[in-house]
Amino acid sequence: MMKPVRRLLSLLLICTLGVGMQAGARAGVLDNANRSGKLRVGLDYVPPTYKGGMKFRTPESVDTVLADDLAAQLKLSSAYQKNGSGNGAMPALKNGRPDVSLTLAADGEAVAADTVVIPTGYSAGGMAIMRTDTTIKKWEDLKGRTVCVSEGSPYVGTLAARYGASEKVMRAPADSLLAVRIGECDATVHDDAMMKELLKLPEWKKFSAQLAPTGRQALVLKVRGADASDLATLRQIAARWNDGFWGSVKKKWVNNVAFEVYLDQNVPDCH
Repeated sequence: MMKPVRRLLSLLLICTLGVGMQAGARAGVLDNANRSGKLRVGLDYVPPTYKGGMKFRTPESVDTVLADDLAAQLKLSSAYQKNGSGNGAMPALKNGRPDVSLTLAADGEAVAADTVVIPTGYSAGGMAIMRTDTTIKKWEDLKGRTVCVSEGSPYVGTLAARYGASEKVMRAPADSLLAVRIGECDATVHDDAMMKELLKLPEWKKFSAQLAPTGRQALVLKVRGADASDLATLRQIAARWNDGFWGSVKKKWVNNVAFEVYLDQNVPDCH
């Protein structure tokens, strides 16, 4: 008489485990974040943690701004993680770490079938700026010239490879821009979205020579295996990143970087 009961209990256990496994399979990518109170966001470059006594430096990319805003909208704290090498965020996402990724993507980039790409509304190309009396008139003129870039920039390595420039990698945009002002570099390359705003400032008039943007890429949010509810939530948050949002981000970035340059410029502009 016990055998039927045991069989029934076994079947119930199997069914319970099966339902649990299916529920786990359906679990959204934000479930762990909600349980831990922390959203793990993959970035192409993770800025060094600020420590007391260090000079504060605004990082090259604005992806940290989005990571913090995304977490805040979800009522979570943000934790930055390095995206995998190779195809940007994909290796890390496939391993379940981080929860979501912010990464640069070129037009027409292939995306895995189980990955959703959500636009952030931000895109930029590399723009060189120089003194107005520069002899550099086209990208090819950078050959043999010293060009400053900052850590975390997508342009690191590309200027040497494409144009034969001598790259000087600085800690942050403020250091790179300062180097041009004091004559340590012939040019500096950063996102045109930010440089166009910077050149509106009167103190940058003498450094407003520029080369047209190249290599435009979009900053996107990548989510792997998200359920419908997660995607709806993330898309709703991304909808906030409109022109007004980005206008505010650009203004703050430019003002902060310009102020950092001002504080460190202890010598006159190179003449």
